[in-house]
Amino acid sequence: MIFYNGQRYDTKQQGELLDRLESELNEILTHGTPPLPRTIIDACESLATKALSGLFNEELAGLGFEVGPMAQRIEEAASIMRKESLEAKVLEELGPEYLASDIPSPASMSPAPRRVLTPPYDHGRTLTKQRVPLGVLFHIAAGNVDGLPAFSVMEGLLAGNINILKLPSADNGLSLRMLEELVKEAPELAPYVYVFDTPSDDLPAILRMAGFADGIVVWGGEGAVETIRKFAPPGVKLIEWGHKLSFAYVTEQGITDENLASLAHHIIETRQLLCSSCQTVFLDVDLSDDGMDNTPDSSPAMSKLVEFCERFLPILEDAVAKSTPLDIGSTAQVTLRLYTQTLEGHAGHFGRRIFRGRGCSITLCEEGSPELSPQFGNVLVKPLPRKRLLPALREKKSFLQTAGLLCGSDEREELSQLLFRAGIIRVTGPGSMSHTTALDAHDGEYPLIRYTRIVETRD
Repeated sequence: MIFYNGQRYDTKQQGELLDRLESELNEILTHGTPPLPRTIIDACESLATKALSGLFNEELAGLGFEVGPMAQRIEEAASIMRKESLEAKVLEELGPEYLASDIPSPASMSPAPRRVLTPPYDHGRTLTKQRVPLGVLFHIAAGNVDGLPAFSVMEGLLAGNINILKLPSADNGLSLRMLEELVKEAPELAPYVYVFDTPSDDLPAILRMAGFADGIVVWGGEGAVETIRKFAPPGVKLIEWGHKLSFAYVTEQGITDENLASLAHHIIETRQLLCSSCQTVFLDVDLSDDGMDNTPDSSPAMSKLVEFCERFLPILEDAVAKSTPLDIGSTAQVTLRLYTQTLEGHAGHFGRRIFRGRGCSITLCEEGSPELSPQFGNVLVKPLPRKRLLPALREKKSFLQTAGLLCGSDEREELSQLLFRAGIIRVTGPGSMSHTTALDAHDGEYPLIRYTRIVETRD
């Protein structure tokens, strides 16, 4: 299904719609009156109310959500779309001028043009700077966060852009429905939203959409981003929100039942499918301190690692018991991964030991940097003394996102700063690694700033 300028169309009509899209975009850019940020914010507020009333429950149920997790996910999404949240976002990222103006400027496509700087310049001339939208954004969204494609378009709208969205195959109609309802709340948004359910292998159609854009917003893994880089038209701004790795870092002071229960709940709740999900648990333990007199399996440091795994496993099992069971496909996927790891361990390929639990597992690794776990409640545990924390993490510096910190209060500031220097973007407690707000940066940058540009006029 396609959503094009406020109307639904059959997927078969994609070709004819793309044939006329460029001329329509040029007409909007020339004569259109872009909606004000407050119009978009009010529409999002109404959408949040509709979501809380159950409007999107059918689409969420189709994605596998049961009543409890569904209600929690809706509440989180609604809080981001609330008026107060989005006003704070625009103020933080673009400044008060974007909310102060009541009259948009069709010529600049800016929701509220603002004069950034007016100093005396070159014998009394004046230099005026203004932040304006890029123009047309082409969003290529990932399917690992439900509703993310719609949120990506909402951010593009807040920055004043026309938005073309290629839906991920796993969206199940949720984002299209959300954007359709958003346009119903504010019909003036219709010329600024175009949604296509184009499959990823339809490269000619994707190339055409990319050709219309001033900026391409791509959400996805390294392979997806690399593919987009190859076909992005020269000069088009590429805005990458790639897949990231997140982990927990645990010191001796941080090993408490409360902390471990919070971390386990996070791991099971997110299924480890989000960029902010914990994949690896690093312990502040140094195997090299054991010397040559101990075998690895009997060393004091290794004993600490084993003791942690044995303590954490039943807590992880308890979190599994309170959660929705995995579907058969995910269960089979995890079983195959763990079986492969076991065979590789028997063959001596990896220094790894698997602690199997009911619906979960812990794989103890003797060393290593951050990596993707088998997911779905199957976590990795590795030793990483704080004195080697920075060089170990720098190996993956381009892929790091969130660190859940389990430590003493007197250690938190020092470790946080060390993690930031290593490349981590966000430090949280163990239970809030995937908690999001409207004020969150994306991978350390503000999206609304990246979706705009600076223009200048001189006397």
